[in-house]
Amino acid sequence: MRKEMRQCYDLINNLGRGVVYLGSSRMGPDHLHYSRVFELAQEIAKLLDCTSWSGAGPGLMDAATKGALEAGKPVGGFKIGKEASEWTTSNHHPYLASESYLTCRFFSARKHGLVDAAVRKSNSDRTAVVALPGGIGTLDEMFEIMALIQLERIGSELPVPFLLMNYDSFYSKLLDFLVDCKSWGTVFEGEVESLWKVCDNNSEALEYLSKFYSLP
Repeated sequence: MRKEMRQCYDLINNLGRGVVYLGSSRMGPDHLHYSRVFELAQEIAKLLDCTSWSGAGPGLMDAATKGALEAGKPVGGFKIGKEASEWTTSNHHPYLASESYLTCRFFSARKHGLVDAAVRKSNSDRTAVVALPGGIGTLDEMFEIMALIQLERIGSELPVPFLLMNYDSFYSKLLDFLVDCKSWGTVFEGEVESLWKVCDNNSEALEYLSKFYSLP
């Protein structure tokens, strides 16, 4: 596992840090969210002029990959042998160059890669984490990164914007649950809101990133 983690770090050093997309492997090209994610990834890649990272799987990860490629920007990925959908029979990506992604055997190594790809090492680094609609795997990655930001393991020196894409109120019930947690005393007032930016559409996300990095 240590060797695989080193391979993840080497890939990031080769391609550069950037925007990390977390999202469903099951929402394919026929889903409305797919086209939205394609457009979002395309515009963010142009805006931040950085590498776009994902789990290199199908669904919304594929939409983010293709959107960034359409913008003419670098793309990297950490693929796992088995996703919660198709593309499970091969360790090879159907169209990405082999030097731009790594197929991980260990899930923890993949997580290390996705986290490290978003860490800013200097003021010139423009990175972000974008949580798209998704299921159990997406929620796992999303809350792990949220906890790392809360504990200042990410962004302690240079903050990293974390966006939650609430397309069609996808995450609204989850957000309601987190509000209820305040009454139970498990989260403080304003705590969750300080860790991410909830965006209902692509325009809000692009505006937030523009202001965050002082870009036109």
